Amino acid sequence: MSVSRTKPVFTQGDEFEAIVRSYERAGGDGKNLLSPKFASMVVSGNQVLSTHELPGLEMVAEQLSDGVAARVTVAPGTKVELPVHLCFGVLPERGTQRIVSHFEIGAGASVEFLAHCTFPNSVEVIHLMEAEVRVGEGARMRYSETHFHGEQSGARVVPRGRILVEKGGAYLSEFSLTEGRIGELDFDYTVDVAERGRAELMVRAYGFGSDRLRTVETIRLNGAGARGLAKSRVAVREDAVSDVIATTEGNAPDSRGHVDCVEIVRDRAIASAAPLVRVTCDSAYVTHEAAIGTVNKKELETLMARGLDEEAAVDVIVGAMLKS
Repeated sequence: MSVSRTKPVFTQGDEFEAIVRSYERAGGDGKNLLSPKFASMVVSGNQVLSTHELPGLEMVAEQLSDGVAARVTVAPGTKVELPVHLCFGVLPERGTQRIVSHFEIGAGASVEFLAHCTFPNSVEVIHLMEAEVRVGEGARMRYSETHFHGEQSGARVVPRGRILVEKGGAYLSEFSLTEGRIGELDFDYTVDVAERGRAELMVRAYGFGSDRLRTVETIRLNGAGARGLAKSRVAVREDAVSDVIATTEGNAPDSRGHVDCVEIVRDRAIASAAPLVRVTCDSAYVTHEAAIGTVNKKELETLMARGLDEEAAVDVIVGAMLKS
């Protein structure tokens, strides 16, 4: 009978405990990193503190000078019932962490990853993520990534993703950076979708102070009947700047895609959105919508009439938009 495989590589107990506490501040449940029911990986800086695998799911990590290279493989037909928990963190105020990852999701497999990236003391932390993903025929992968950068000056985060979804497969991604300072975010994902495949990209971000946000989402519907959604929800206030670029291409018969951008602007912040649709096949259909502006006046007045001051009312509205 197959059993789970645990490969502890603890460097220091104190560091592991610190990264778990930081993981919890990013919204994760620290108990899941130790539970034998969940597959998991914990990385601090360029140290792999622990990995825990399950039958049909293999995670191989290699230490780099400035980070970690990881290869995650889900065997064909494997159904990973519980989410796989990933924790990436940098505890010092300064440092660089580069995560080079390759995900191979076998035909007919299904898996969900919950990743929490946390830099609680960041003053000058750089987090570089380079991901290559292949979702096999009829397979399904969901990847949800949540960041916490502390309350100081934030971090510089540069996620790069190149994803291939094969026939009948599905790739669903959520990136969330709504707590604490952002610093600088430069997000760029591209997904190629084959026949009857599906891709959904979602970015949520809340910037303030001098934060800078740039998000680029590209979905190329290359197979007949492919489906795609590029969606973003961004709020900026004070002196923050946001630039959203979302592209969906209909390159095959009966492919369907949509781009959906909403940004809320307050104070002296600046926001821009560039939804782009491109169609190269006469039976493809791609649509887009974008909205930039302040909070809804009627909603604001309603909340203030119920006893909230303006700042608290705005927070409620922004919070609801980011969670929608």
